[in-house]
Amino acid sequence: MREGTRIAVAIGIAQSPPRMVPMKEHRIYTTPFANVYPLYVAKAERKGRTKAEVDQILRWLTGYTQTQLEAQITAGVDFRKFFADATAMNPQRSLIKGLVCGVRVEEVEEPLMREIRYLDKLVDELAKGKAMEKILRKA
Repeated sequence: MREGTRIAVAIGIAQSPPRMVPMKEHRIYTTPFANVYPLYVAKAERKGRTKAEVDQILRWLTGYTQTQLEAQITAGVDFRKFFADATAMNPQRSLIKGLVCGVRVEEVEEPLMREIRYLDKLVDELAKGKAMEKILRKA
């Protein structure tokens, strides 16, 4: 602590509040979805699941048709645009609960990160062999 600061604190002079530095946004937001999509497919395929099932999960979550999903991948949009352009985010996605990388998806406060974590959790469930009806939160 600098001498002047120490003195100001000791005699009770109010200091100016610390400057608010904008928080740096997570790099996944600007990562092209097309770069991560093959990793989702590979994870599923390593566990005996299929690309078609990964696509089904993506369509359920986002409301994209298969053609729209493929167009997003081909266009190289980032995660932010991928989720912003989603035609109809599934309202049942709020039923997705559990841990992804040690973080409870239902407790993630930042909306875009929560959507990404929902997707991660769904792919994890697929890779773990969970039935598609349960992954898609069907009654």
